[in-house]
This record gives sequence, C-alpha cells and structure tokens, in this order.
Amino acid sequence: MSDPIKHECGISLVRLLKPLEYYKEKYGTAFYGVNKMYLMMEKQHNRGQDGAGFASIKLDMNPGERYMSRVRSIQQQPIQDIFAQINDRINNVLAEHPEFEDDVQLQKKNIPYIGELLLGHVRYGTFGKNSIESVHPFLRQNNWMHRNLIVAGNFNMTNVTELFENLVELGQHPKELADTITVMEKIGHFLDDAVAKIYKDIKKEGYSKREASPIIAKRLNVAKILRKSSKNWDGGYAMAGLLGHGDAFVFRDPAGIRPAYYYKDDEIVVVASERPAIQTVFNVPFEQVQELDPGHAIIIKKKGSVHLEQIIEPKERKACSFERIYFSRGSDQEIYQERKMLGKLVFPQILKTINDDLTNTVFSYIPNTAETSFLGMVKEAQNYLNRKKEEQILSLGNNITRAKLNAILDVRPRIEKVAIKDAKLRTFITQDSSRDDLVTHVYDISYGSVKPNDNLVIIDDSIVRGTTLKKSILKILDRLNPKKIVVVSSAPQIRYPDCYGIDMAKLEDFVAFRAALELHKERGTMSIVDDIYQKCIEHKNSKDTEAVNHVKEFYAPFSAQEVSQKIGEILKPEVIKAEVEIIYQGIDNLHKACPQNLGDWYFTGDYPTPGGNRVVNRAFINFYEGKNERAY
Repeated sequence: MSDPIKHECGISLVRLLKPLEYYKEKYGTAFYGVNKMYLMMEKQHNRGQDGAGFASIKLDMNPGERYMSRVRSIQQQPIQDIFAQINDRINNVLAEHPEFEDDVQLQKKNIPYIGELLLGHVRYGTFGKNSIESVHPFLRQNNWMHRNLIVAGNFNMTNVTELFENLVELGQHPKELADTITVMEKIGHFLDDAVAKIYKDIKKEGYSKREASPIIAKRLNVAKILRKSSKNWDGGYAMAGLLGHGDAFVFRDPAGIRPAYYYKDDEIVVVASERPAIQTVFNVPFEQVQELDPGHAIIIKKKGSVHLEQIIEPKERKACSFERIYFSRGSDQEIYQERKMLGKLVFPQILKTINDDLTNTVFSYIPNTAETSFLGMVKEAQNYLNRKKEEQILSLGNNITRAKLNAILDVRPRIEKVAIKDAKLRTFITQDSSRDDLVTHVYDISYGSVKPNDNLVIIDDSIVRGTTLKKSILKILDRLNPKKIVVVSSAPQIRYPDCYGIDMAKLEDFVAFRAALELHKERGTMSIVDDIYQKCIEHKNSKDTEAVNHVKEFYAPFSAQEVSQKIGEILKPEVIKAEVEIIYQGIDNLHKACPQNLGDWYFTGDYPTPGGNRVVNRAFINFYEGKNERAY
C-alpha cells in the first residue's frame, strides 16, 4: 500500500502449563515465557508500532508478594524498549543476588515479569492521542486478587457513548470516554458482581474469609461474566484478559471481524492475532494452529484447564478481507495463496488495458508488500503466453523450424524492479511546496528497465487516498518514458470508512469518494448528494434494526469502471507525459480469492453490525457539513 495507513493491533497471550522449574530444566531458563512473548510480539510488529505493552501474573504467590507486573512504551521501537527494561530489571536483581541464579522459586518471588501467565500487545493508535495512557494492556486493580483485571485487545467499538452511559447507569464514574476504558470497566463491573455473589454463598457455607479465596477462583464463571459484559457491544474485537488469581480468556466478536488463533499442547497455551507468529515461535505446523470461532472465547482456568465456550450467538461470518490483502503477515500459508490469487484474477483486466501487447509491456510492483500479488499476476501472464505458444506451435504443423520454435518460446513476461524505496523522509520542512519536492524522492527508479513507449504495469496492494501516487510515484515512473502507466490495485475501490479497528474514518480521504463526487458535479446530479445528507440527518439516531447505509446511493449512479477512470484523471499529475490508467480488483474476484473472509464493507458498504451503518452516515454528515473529524 503506497499510502500509509495506521491500522490494527496485535495481541499475544501465553499460559505456561508447567511449573517454571520445568522450563528451566528443559529449556535452560525460567524466563522461557518472557522470551517467547518477546518473539510473539516481534513477529506481529507489523500490526502496530505506535506503542507496545506487556503484563504478567505469577500464580500462587503469598500475601505481600507482588504477583502482577506491567510495562508499556511509546518509544520509537517500543517492543525493544519494553524488553530492554525487563532485561535490565532481571540482570540488576541477579547481579545483586547471585544466589538466585539457580533457584527458580527465588527468581519468581523476587524478579518482576517472570510468571506463568503473560499478555502482550502492539498498538496502532486509531482513536485518541498516542500517549502512554492509551497503550494496552489496561489494568484495573483491587486488593481482592480475583477483582484485578488486565485487558488488551485488537478492537474498536462503534457505540462507545452508549457503553459509557451504561456504566454511568450502573453507578460508575468512568475516567475517560474511550472504548478500551468502557469495555474494561464493563467486564470489571460484572467481575466484581460475580465475586461478591460467590463470596456471599461461601459465607453461608461456613468458610472463613481466608478460606474463601481459592474457592472463589475455582467457582468463578468467566464465560458468564463475558456474556453479561458484551451484551451491548457493537464492533469488531479480539479481546484478551487476565484475572489476578490466574484465569485468562480471549474472546472474539460474533462476526469474526478481527482475527484470533490458538495452539495448545501439554506445556503451553498461546493465542495471537497472527497464525504464522505461533507457527514460527513454537515451531508447529499449520494444521495444529486453530482459529478461534466467532462469538467464542478460549478460557484458561487458574488450574490449567482449557476450554472453548460460545459467548454470543455467531452472526454471518464477515472476517475482514483487508487482513488478507494487506495487514496480516504474508507468510501465513492461506494468506500467501490468497494474495497470489488476487494478482491472478486481476490479470484479464490488465490484458485488456494493454491490448494484449505483452511484448511491449513491463511488469513490476510498489511497495514491497505487493510482491505476492505481483507473483500471481506474472504467473497468470505466463499461463496466458503458454496457451498462445501452444496454439502457434500447433498451427505451424510440419512447417515448424528450430528458428520459428525458438522465436515463439523466447516470448515471456518482462519483469523488472523499476522502483526501490530509498528511505523514509522526515518531514522537517513544513511548507507544502518543499514537502512535495521531498516526497518525489522517496523512491529511486531503475533507469533503463523500461524502453521508451513501453507499457508499464505496476501492482499495488490497494489504492486508498492516492496521495503518494499523485505526488511521488507517477512522477518518478514517468522519468522512464513509458507510453502508458497502468496502476493495478489488488483490492477493490475503497469507498467506505472502517470502524472496527483500522484508521480509515473520513469519506473525503478516499480517492474513490472524491472521484464519484466529481462525477456528480460533472453530470449535474448534486441533488442526490443533498438527498443523502437529509436521509443521514433524519436517521442519525436510528435504532439498530433501522440502521441503513444511505451512502450507497452516492455511488449507485456510476459503474466501477467510470469511477476508476475518474480516479485516473484525478491522480495523473499535469507534468507527466505518459497516459495513466487505474485498474481495481472486482468484488466477485475478491470473494473468489478470499472465500473465508467475506468482510468487504470497505468496498461494498455492507457493514456486519448496525453500528457500521450509523458510522458511515455520520461520516457523510461530517463531509457535507465540512467537519474535519472522525465519525466514531
């Protein structure tokens, strides 16, 4: 994606099922869990680089001994910063107390962060300021061990205000109007309530207050707490939580919007946002890493038992397709094949655009993340040529000669690395003209890779805003003197904002929206825009069952091809000589490539929750009224 987008978050939960001495004996260190968590977070750093956090819980500690630890960072390399801090604490304690070196119990008692239950989080800020207070995990503390709650997640709620008011009605006074706070406090409320009810029952049974603690831990029903807490949640989420006494959970939204995978053996339970992170860190095959079903939670009790439980009735599966196109690590076995398929399926459109002239066409990609779809595109070009070669050879019959055969076989797709990203420029100059000049030097080009008057086909993961294309990439590629530049998006046109965890909140940011607006102006249909605004205003406070995406009407008068053509006109800089054409993936092809991840609201406006429809209508109101603000 040539346009940078802040997006997603990543979670990692690790539960050691054996005593720490086991890992010391087998793996040479009691810090096994900490080491694995570092690797899990690094293998998911693609999901968030604004901040990182780590928390741990030690099981069966005595009163007065610290059993919870947390560290967070918003430094430039937050994961490294966190584990540098942890490493320093460990080394300092061991330097002062060399007698701890071979005594695991003394290490556990005296060194923070060494525990059986660990939670990690990497963050991209999609809401609010990127301060340390916004970094997960969040901590809710209490002197009752069972009421301590640590929460981290990959999520965004569309109805934060409603959830906030729910807490106020319960008598709480939340410190901030933010979805993480409201979600944590909602879980915390029902956790407190459950503990109080169990304690009341235990007292009737004649147990003392001291005796009550382990009984509460045993009887606490985490699934019931999650059912009550999530009753009014509207959003996409993979929510992880630790309870102070040692229970843990990861809970996925009922439409499966946000991803979650898990693995279990007799030593460990691990849950993460990325399947290949688990595969790599624990050296396990694809088949052994399971996907957490939508609406379900994996619950790990303090005693080490693990079970899956349905929390909310699953809805139609709408797992995010953008995960597959761009955000998730491409090393996942399924994602790798899906991205190649995206490149393959868009090839017929490319062929039509270049008039079947592969001889005078160069294929390449920008940025590096588009390489996998590029491979699929080139493979399909090879298949196409092979079919043509077969027809040519068969048509020659007995007239074939070695020279003719070689001439036919020598034709192959022309592949070049035409652009290389040099460095991320620091925008230390504030004047727009100076900044634009700097941006044009983000990429270096391979001079001589394209012959004058060749077609140049460049594939990208997705074209969202088009800013980088217009200000930088197209100008740079034009220096190669191609006849035509064809920019191919392996994803369809992004037309609608996301509200489930990816930072795409404003309609006017999308080049597809700007293109459709220009078409309305050119064709004298701005009355449709006015009508949509009135409908959005009228239904601003609609109930869940009444929420409708009125913004679909904005695109309805135009074909996808008409919008793409206008996008090409908008993005073509006046100074370049080459013809420019923009090609987008079709919706049907997206579904063919990613058949299990049909969450396509970015492209179709078909939101999986009522909150999504309310958000897109608010975004249109903001656009129409000229308000430069988020819709959620």
